[in-house]
Amino acid sequence: MPDINGRGSGFATDARAFRAGLAAALSIPGFILLASAAGFGALARDAGLSVGNANVMMAALFALPAQVVMVDQLARGGSLIGAILAVSLIGVRLLPMTVVLAPFLGGRHAGRWSKLVAVHAIAITAWIEGFRRLPAVAEERRMAHFLGIGTGLIAASLAGTTIGYGLAGAVPPALSAALLFLTPIYFILSLLQTANRNGDLLAIVIGALLGPLAFHFAPGFDLLLTGLIGGTAAFLVADRLSPEARLADPPSARPDGPGGVT
Repeated sequence: MPDINGRGSGFATDARAFRAGLAAALSIPGFILLASAAGFGALARDAGLSVGNANVMMAALFALPAQVVMVDQLARGGSLIGAILAVSLIGVRLLPMTVVLAPFLGGRHAGRWSKLVAVHAIAITAWIEGFRRLPAVAEERRMAHFLGIGTGLIAASLAGTTIGYGLAGAVPPALSAALLFLTPIYFILSLLQTANRNGDLLAIVIGALLGPLAFHFAPGFDLLLTGLIGGTAAFLVADRLSPEARLADPPSARPDGPGGVT
């Protein structure tokens, strides 16, 4: 039977696949999300939101950058239309993640409603964990496995929001803000761990260099432009290299499975 890192593909039932995904989510990824969500909970309380509002926002959006922008807009007395527009623009970054992960969730064994629930959980952490683990899981068990991952991560986020909300005032504002950066740090480390082609690392490097410039010249569109320009440039450059030039074997081909920071 596969372990929580997704090694192997012999889940006997959907229930076992779900439990394995849940266990994987409630390890390091879940802890990091809990800490990041605690920062958001403290921010939401400082902005005057109730703990119920903060948790509804977490469950409905499940994307910390969008939630921070929404809270900031509401705290500054901005219009609801403006807040919705800003959150929608930020949400565009999730579209390519969904497109990449969707083929692993679209098998003949997946129903329409399960797909809708699954894609709601696709954010940075769920995407990187699903992308690392699902290739090693049998097709008929992938949906259940990812639903377990998504359930665990959303539950950790809700718990973190509640804890952070309760601790607001006792935690220095600088620490609350710092906690929000744990998720992007984890994402970067996971990308570096799973990079197996020259183009992968090249895209990361170009994005790191281009990001600050895009933020300075096109705030609000910086993530979209960085991903579009950096990813395209990395693809074109890598395409000129030998297609067999790799930095390492792909995670799914390693003896110890997908691997990663967890």
